[in-house]
Amino acid sequence: MTELVIQDLHVSVEEKEILKGLDLTVRSGETHALMGPNGNGKSTLLAAVMGNPKFTVTQGTITLDGKNVLEMPVDERSKAGLFLGMQYPSEISGVTNSDFLRSAINARREQPIGLFKFIKEMDKAIEQLEMKPDLAHRFLNDGFSGGEKKRNEIVQMMMLKPSIAMLDEIDSGLDVDALRIVSNAIKQCQSEMNTGLLIVSHYARFYEYLQPTHAHILIDGQIVVSGDQELVEKVDHDGYEWIEKEYHVKAAKEETKQPISLGSCAVKQGA
Repeated sequence: MTELVIQDLHVSVEEKEILKGLDLTVRSGETHALMGPNGNGKSTLLAAVMGNPKFTVTQGTITLDGKNVLEMPVDERSKAGLFLGMQYPSEISGVTNSDFLRSAINARREQPIGLFKFIKEMDKAIEQLEMKPDLAHRFLNDGFSGGEKKRNEIVQMMMLKPSIAMLDEIDSGLDVDALRIVSNAIKQCQSEMNTGLLIVSHYARFYEYLQPTHAHILIDGQIVVSGDQELVEKVDHDGYEWIEKEYHVKAAKEETKQPISLGSCAVKQGA
């Protein structure tokens, strides 16, 4: 069983502290919903775990099966089994989806993946996400719609087979049909690989599809309350004010949000 353990995590951006002593454990097969008002640290947490250099860990630990994640460069975190589905996927003109994914997969293997096996797996993922058949030959996210970019992140997740997958508002920009398609693909991926999921979303419908085993409310850099699907439903119905009153916390005000770009599978250039 894979276990991602985050303890007493403090993270700053440009000398401003965003996370203020956060604790969280995600294990294989679990689905964790991470909710909270915008600007309170959800995306910061995911970016810090994946190793975005804009986010400075000033205190605390992150371990994956006992190994110190904070000592790993970004590509080693990916090879160790971490995956981040981006809220704002990068566009890379001149690099096809197939070349990108084969390089990412081979960076994790001692022997390169066979061409036939790779094509078979990619065709299966493309078909399941109901994307255009020419996806493999298109440049990475170049000219993609917002919904296509999000589906392409899930194609990458299915191909890379992470042990822990973090999805940052992967549902934003998806219509009702696309939301169902993406949700089904995520669930199948988890079922086949026993992946642990940490999912950031504001929408109860997405969580209804995924049925979280755990739910957490992050306010002002800390997880204030945890529960299960019932907590998701209560927040959807009542908002966050009751949490601020009951737990004596105050949500941070959202500042202008900058897209977090890391490279979807976090593999070294040319790997």
